[in-house]
Amino acid sequence: MGAGVIGLSVAWRAASAGFAVSVLDPAPASGASAVAGGMLAPVTEAWPGEESLLELGSASLRRWPEFARELGAASGREVGLREEGTLVVGVDAADRESLSVLAEYLAALGRAAESLTGKQIRALEPSIGPSVRSGLSVPEDLAVDNRMVLAALRSVCEVEPVRVAGVGPGTVRLADGTTRRVDVVVLAAGAWSGQLYEPLREVVRPVKGEILRLRATKSTLPPPSRTVRCSVQGNQVYLVPRGGGGLVVGATQYEAGFDTTVTAGGVRDLLRWAEQVLPSISEYSLEECAAGLRPSTVDNMPVIREVEPGLVVATGHHRNGMLLAPITADLVLDRLEGKS
Repeated sequence: MGAGVIGLSVAWRAASAGFAVSVLDPAPASGASAVAGGMLAPVTEAWPGEESLLELGSASLRRWPEFARELGAASGREVGLREEGTLVVGVDAADRESLSVLAEYLAALGRAAESLTGKQIRALEPSIGPSVRSGLSVPEDLAVDNRMVLAALRSVCEVEPVRVAGVGPGTVRLADGTTRRVDVVVLAAGAWSGQLYEPLREVVRPVKGEILRLRATKSTLPPPSRTVRCSVQGNQVYLVPRGGGGLVVGATQYEAGFDTTVTAGGVRDLLRWAEQVLPSISEYSLEECAAGLRPSTVDNMPVIREVEPGLVVATGHHRNGMLLAPITADLVLDRLEGKS
């Protein structure tokens, strides 16, 4: 149940293992997965107290190259995996202090992160502006084109565009009043999971995020070749390159329920923060403004387990749905095969 990156990845792996699979979603590949930045960044998202999330994300990241290769072979499509690494940069003194804290924390964990001067950063990425005076190079953290991944997964998964009213152990209730009985229901409905299964209402909540898609023009510097995560006067913004001069800029974060309205203030803030790092962005073409709902939990850890016999939950991935898709699919498949 759910045709975002998590549900489709589980369906593909389960079908490949020989299970008969039906994917139900009224609007396939249109939720948070469709507006994701595509960062595969457990290291640069690391934070004291979230070591379990770092380990889970790192384990999934190690699976991504093979996951991408197998999905590309199965679908005949590229998935846009970028392995150039990630830069983390700051603008003012407080931002640079935050970078120092992150560098010390990563060093204590034995994670690779090289401190760079502004000059070294611009040698790597000439489009980054002079306001950036320091940063970290994190080669482990990668990125992927979320929409290419979704297109590849959809091509190898059949999806029924039907509306689901609720789920239970081995039972799916459709909005037309009919009921389907199956051996196992896998609930992967993202922020809406609690709307379909009552016990999750207090576990998973929607957190709104806005993103922008832009494209370099002939008269501008191209976007960076690698992901750039920025702290601008304490505000977090990321710049994720796409093919053909494309760039994804994100993401705001609001507790706004199920509202997916794109606000003028959100667009203004993202552009203002991004321009301090990438000055030429003001001359890029603005192609899309969109908002999605991250399925968030109190501790930011996903919920991946059998909650009742015949009902497996795979939700609550917060901002890490793309990153955690391979390991989530593996964990759910292990459950289906009785290995865990």
